[in-house]
Amino acid sequence: MPSSSVTPVPPSAFAELGAHSALAAALSARGYAAPTPVQAAVLGAGVHDLLVSSQTGSGKTVAFGLLIARVLLGDEARLRHAAPSQPRTLVIAPTRELAAQVQRELGWLFADTGARVVAFTGGTDLRLDSRALKRGVDIAVGTPGRLVDLVERKSLILDAIEVVVLDEADEMLDLGFRESLELLLERAPKERRTLLFSATLPSGIRALAARYQTDARSLDPRAGQASTGHEDIQHVAHLCRNGERKKALVNVLRLADEDRALVFCRTREDVSELHRDLIAHGFRAAAISGERAQAERTRALDALRDGRAKVLVATNVAARGLDLPDLGLVIHADVPENAESLTHRSGRTGRAGKKGVNILLVEERERKKAERLFNEARLRLRWTPPPGANAVAERDRQRVAESIRAALEGGGASPAANVLAEELLATQPAIAVVAALLDRALGEQSPGEELGIVELAPARGEYPSAAGPRRVDGPMVQFTINLGTRDRAQPNWILPMVCRRGNVTKREIGAIRVGPDRTWFEILASAAPAFAAAAAEPDLRNPQISIQRAEGPAPATSAPPRRPGRPGGPPRPGARPTFGPRPTGGPRPAGGAKPPRRK
Repeated sequence: MPSSSVTPVPPSAFAELGAHSALAAALSARGYAAPTPVQAAVLGAGVHDLLVSSQTGSGKTVAFGLLIARVLLGDEARLRHAAPSQPRTLVIAPTRELAAQVQRELGWLFADTGARVVAFTGGTDLRLDSRALKRGVDIAVGTPGRLVDLVERKSLILDAIEVVVLDEADEMLDLGFRESLELLLERAPKERRTLLFSATLPSGIRALAARYQTDARSLDPRAGQASTGHEDIQHVAHLCRNGERKKALVNVLRLADEDRALVFCRTREDVSELHRDLIAHGFRAAAISGERAQAERTRALDALRDGRAKVLVATNVAARGLDLPDLGLVIHADVPENAESLTHRSGRTGRAGKKGVNILLVEERERKKAERLFNEARLRLRWTPPPGANAVAERDRQRVAESIRAALEGGGASPAANVLAEELLATQPAIAVVAALLDRALGEQSPGEELGIVELAPARGEYPSAAGPRRVDGPMVQFTINLGTRDRAQPNWILPMVCRRGNVTKREIGAIRVGPDRTWFEILASAAPAFAAAAAEPDLRNPQISIQRAEGPAPATSAPPRRPGRPGGPPRPGARPTFGPRPTGGPRPAGGAKPPRRK
């Protein structure tokens, strides 16, 4: 089991800390004057196995590259290849993108040593991988699944492995690669160095370290920063009214001066929906998610890198390992599931010593969840309102003024424009001419979204639980949804679905009556027109579920009104549900609990 954290070695020149001369020269040529904290820490850690807690973008690839060089090269200037050789180093990464990034970085780092660095990832021809291994590989970098395939085909032989590196080990466990990692670690020789790099150190990582490392040292170069998080990232928490998160996102992006932004969503469906919405608002946006083909993912990333796209919408999994060193802005379009997810998401910016901004958009109903997340991540954040339409308009005016000043300082207008200006000024007041041109320039900008006022200070009882009673005052309008007891419908999962589809909160919803094949529910009359319009929009998650305005009151045969929660209180342990038989087939409604599928 790793020992307690040690104090990192203070940064100094690479050579003075014992880096191989060829790698120190390569780093100097790239402009690296001194090690980052994680690089200095591992160089000063001796020959132990290491469990390193390191943020994304902290320079960890160079860090373990320096350690690999000590083992592979020793005092030799270059590797000697008498014959095609088996790999001596195995680097395991969670995603194709990260594996490719590691291969590129180790490639230039070891360029003058003769080391052969090859990446092995899914989506490529296994025969090409086998041929590369037959030609000889010194450092094999790959994803767990592809590496296991090659081992089982006996193309990848691990008998000569001297160093195993697990990069972003916590992500690999989250992605379900535990069995693959265990197979690779067990097949490698026992006498080896095992280096685990992880942004977080949950119990699963510590258990893996205890089982597969020997006399390991635990390093945390971020010592002293735990209460403030990543020092190069500015964290911002915007509290939005329920149903206004997308509008707030549009305003945040309109206000942003960064060249590129990464927007996180929880599911693939959310990515597709938000991508379409941003395109409709005029943003140059691209999207990646787990189900998209590798070629499509590559095109999206290339569009972001070369400026054809300004915004990339992605799921957590798809964004892991992205090589976007100049990314200035990360936005969470939903609340991350846990502190580890928040750490990995926000770690896409503020990389390699550059500054970045991490913005969380939180609706009122998720406020307490977000505050628990902040506490878990040790972030001290103050709630701020998202930028409104007035802020967007003011920024547009500033940009137009800045562009005009820049044009004047850069030599002014063309001769043809000067002639036209003289003609206009001969018959019109100068202020009127300039104002008309400014109006035209500002009119070309899409307006910001109008947002409601949100109460930043927490109010007592503001966030009732999903199972708590709801009291709605005022006239109501009846609506129906085509789900009933035959679908095991219950108010506790109908309620969040209705909120999502109609962009309303629980405050606008009255009684819910579940019938055999449909459910009747009440919407506050003042909110009914907007609710009806929103609910009529196609639902990409569950297109077969329909919400319509009811014609007349709920029939007397429908079930009595029930509040969200279990009917009649919690059931006895082992008791069977009383809301109808369990059907099969069809898609699952989104939101709330997990009802059975509708035919």
